[in-house]
Amino acid sequence: MNQSKKYDYRVTQDSTGWTTQIMRRVSSKKTIISKSQSGFASEAEAQAWGQNEVKTFLQNLNLAEQKKRRDRKDEQGV
Repeated sequence: MNQSKKYDYRVTQDSTGWTTQIMRRVSSKKTIISKSQSGFASEAEAQAWGQNEVKTFLQNLNLAEQKKRRDRKDEQGV
C-alpha cells in the first residue's frame, strides 16, 4: 500500500472485535487519531476500511491544495 508520511492507519483487536484508527502525524514526536471505527468482524475488514480511509484523506488533502493554488492564481489575475 502506498502510504504517506502524514497519514497512516493502525488495526488492533479488542474484546468486541477489530478496531481501526486513522492516525495523523502532527510533528516528529506527536501523532493524533483523526478517525476511528470499531466492531469489525475480521482483521481483513478492518484493514480494508483503514486503507480506504487513508486514500480518501489523501485525495481530500490533494483537492484542498489544488483549490488553494487556483484561488491564488485567481487573486493574481492569471
